[in-house]
Amino acid sequence: MISQATIQQILARIDIVEIVGNFVKLKKRGANYLGLCPFHNEKSPSFTVTPSKEIYKCFGCGVSGNAIKFLMEHEKYSYVEALRWLAQRYDVTIEETEVSAEVKQQQQLADSLYIINNFAREYFSNTLFNTDEGQNVGLSYFEERGFTQETIRKFQLGYSLNVWDAFTKAALAKGYNLEYLQKTGLVTIRNEQPGDNYRGRVIFPIHNQSGKVLGFGARILVKNDRAPKYVNSPENEIYVKNRVLYGTYFARHSIDKLNECLLVEGYTDVISLHQAGIENVVASSGTSLTQHQLRLIKKYTNNLTILFDGDNAGVKAALRGLDMAIEEGLNVKLVLIPDKEDPDSYVQKIGADAFRQFIADNKQDFILFKLQISMQDAGTDTTKKSQLVNEIAETIAKIDKTEDFTKQQDYIRQCSQVLKIDEQGLINLVNKFIREKFQKKEQLFTRDQEKNTSPSDDDLSPEAIAAMEAMENGGVVSDNFFNPDERQERELVKILLRFGDKPFSEEDKNTVADYIFHLPYDFESLADNEIVKRILREYKQMYDEDNLPDKKWFLYHADHDVTAMVVQIMEDKEAELSPKWKEEFEIETVYGDNAYLKDTISTTNYLMLRKIRKMIMENQQELERATDFEVQINCMKMHKHLKQLENELTNGLGTVIFR
Repeated sequence: MISQATIQQILARIDIVEIVGNFVKLKKRGANYLGLCPFHNEKSPSFTVTPSKEIYKCFGCGVSGNAIKFLMEHEKYSYVEALRWLAQRYDVTIEETEVSAEVKQQQQLADSLYIINNFAREYFSNTLFNTDEGQNVGLSYFEERGFTQETIRKFQLGYSLNVWDAFTKAALAKGYNLEYLQKTGLVTIRNEQPGDNYRGRVIFPIHNQSGKVLGFGARILVKNDRAPKYVNSPENEIYVKNRVLYGTYFARHSIDKLNECLLVEGYTDVISLHQAGIENVVASSGTSLTQHQLRLIKKYTNNLTILFDGDNAGVKAALRGLDMAIEEGLNVKLVLIPDKEDPDSYVQKIGADAFRQFIADNKQDFILFKLQISMQDAGTDTTKKSQLVNEIAETIAKIDKTEDFTKQQDYIRQCSQVLKIDEQGLINLVNKFIREKFQKKEQLFTRDQEKNTSPSDDDLSPEAIAAMEAMENGGVVSDNFFNPDERQERELVKILLRFGDKPFSEEDKNTVADYIFHLPYDFESLADNEIVKRILREYKQMYDEDNLPDKKWFLYHADHDVTAMVVQIMEDKEAELSPKWKEEFEIETVYGDNAYLKDTISTTNYLMLRKIRKMIMENQQELERATDFEVQINCMKMHKHLKQLENELTNGLGTVIFR
């Protein structure tokens, strides 16, 4: 765990122009910097970096964030990885909080395995290019596959000599631990003698998202019925097969820009397509997709296109596990390569342009494809058709994100037409599966609560419930659900972050923060949005400790929801301010010298007025329910008092609060 003191040192040194400038060519334009967006293809620059606000925004695709988010999105780092990158960049010594001896030992073991794998990668590459056997056997194989030396070096391919212990001796001579060498799968023990596990094979290093080598795939080149075609690294502290997709490190930027991930089966498929200029491609290495792999894809894009051989085995492989992809919110398409071809051979046969066109022309929607294949299998069998209807309904029920509500409705309509069944009946069946899933999750949650443990990661989302209720109500979803009016709540956050320590009046020493936190209502009760409440709560805690945070504290907050909201708040367009304010406070405002005071009063009065009107409505409801005369009298008195407060606020505000 990185200490808070270290994080503060890093944040104090961040220069967003310098950070983004490492990856994007920026040109100064007034107070901002402009460049071509790295997250989508564009010819005219619309990617803007604003140093004064420490944010970037693309007016083409809409992405925005701070320096840390840029590293996380562009390089696909975790928050901690981004901090470590920045610490190295600014020469900040990382101070870590105390961890248990067990955790420390695991970290040291992981570091050791990475170091060994990197040594092995360099060794195998050197063997491939600089030994006779490597050139005659390994390099010849890669060249026969059509790979150029540039491609071979890019993917860091290698070769292991067909000698019992050539690599083992080299590794031990360097002082690497034999136990760790076995953990990586590079060395095996037979007849009490350590030897090379990958001897006589070409080597495919497997990288993580930041380019570190997790493990290896090793392919035999001579026919041997007693030996497997591929030998892969065993799972260990750094390599877990179901969490890795081959080629992710090389494909991540292209997937981001094209907003589509192509998925193939093997290493050579990935390499051939990359060499042809089709770089948004990764491989599952011949295994069924897992939830972790699907979530890895979703970090880059929501659009997944799977390329499989067109034989029966390829079709069946294409259908395995794809319900999980739907559940993850991915838009899944299938492309079946012609018989007796695979992506590797087919792209070399027809060329890159024709291959791209083939993909574009032959994409099939997964659900409709599954329906088509299943109907062919069912034929006229009523039992099979009934089973098929249930399967399709269950698949559609997995589309449980609110933003996919329309897509779910489209599937119901199309599938009911193809199946020739009543659309409302299919809606009811889909809702049945949603309810069953919700009930199961509720039971798990209750059980976990009884055990005092957290529920599982894949609990049914509130969005799923909302979508289900919307379908039952004729497809109408509340506007408030999609577009909650939080403008004034966010305005309150902006005021605190920009002006919290500024004087509220000339007569006393009170600050804007003093004014807000001494309103006649609890500050949290003025907000409905949970993230706003979280920011207000943390700000108030630091305020009580006499340590007012600035906008940077929340702009680079560890909670990404907080960061996202603050970035949105900072994106607000503001006009140039008067020279006096610019000189004294280095801020911008559209209102002039006392604008922040007017804004503070306007916003807080608006929120108090909203609260009073809620209280009026609740009081009226209580009056309607009341049967006791004394309760009725008290309700009427309360109504009169609340209306008086409402009038006072309204008269004081005029039309300002409704802007």
